Amino acid sequence: MYKAWDEQNPAKRLALAHKAIKESEDCADAYVLLAEEEADSLKHSFEYFQKGVDAGQRALGREFFSENTGYFWGLLETRPYMRALEGKANCLWQLKRKDEALNTYEEMLYLNPNDNQGIRYVLVDLLLSLNREAELENLVLQYKGDWSAVWLYTEALLSFRKRGASKMANRKLMKALEENQHVADYLIGKKRIPGRLPVSISYGEESEAVDYAANHLNYWRSTPGAVEWLQRQLTEAPSPSKAHTGKSIKRSNG
Repeated sequence: MYKAWDEQNPAKRLALAHKAIKESEDCADAYVLLAEEEADSLKHSFEYFQKGVDAGQRALGREFFSENTGYFWGLLETRPYMRALEGKANCLWQLKRKDEALNTYEEMLYLNPNDNQGIRYVLVDLLLSLNREAELENLVLQYKGDWSAVWLYTEALLSFRKRGASKMANRKLMKALEENQHVADYLIGKKRIPGRLPVSISYGEESEAVDYAANHLNYWRSTPGAVEWLQRQLTEAPSPSKAHTGKSIKRSNG
């Protein structure tokens, strides 16, 4: 698999992945590569990811799961399985099997609460689309120290949906605006979301605002009064803080 990842020729890379499977049917990463590069349909891709998940389970063994749940991804040997599991969940969502996708994402957070793969951000979008606000509130509380636009603006929106323009909702929105005021321009329609989304984002910067709006604008617009509430609060918003800007993170494509 290391040879396959280093190989620049697509055909040779696929051949090396197939060779890896012949060497060991428990090579989860080989199935992941085939799912991403050889599969000619979403269904075919899902089948490869499922084979990767099965391979990872066999390679790790039942006892490993019982002993190491909560520490996955931090243990290098778990990463092929976690990559396959993420691919499977993404496919389930695209196949409109959202409840199954939700269960798979939640399983990933159970195995790895540190969430090195950024699954919680995907879950925010999925739970909003399913109108599972109680579960989303629990997720937000679980990662309360998160200062990203996704977290702060989601907290504000949830509070507004529950209580309207209350003091608590206003306070949460002000906190979000202080950390990244660029988001507001896209939510109120002052700026349009570009056709090409940023590959990486930086906390507090324009790139983060574009990324957030691309995935969450519809939830604000579908919440009666939310955009108007945001417009009113903008007149009282403080100057943007730079305390959490500059840190670049990879954009999730989930």
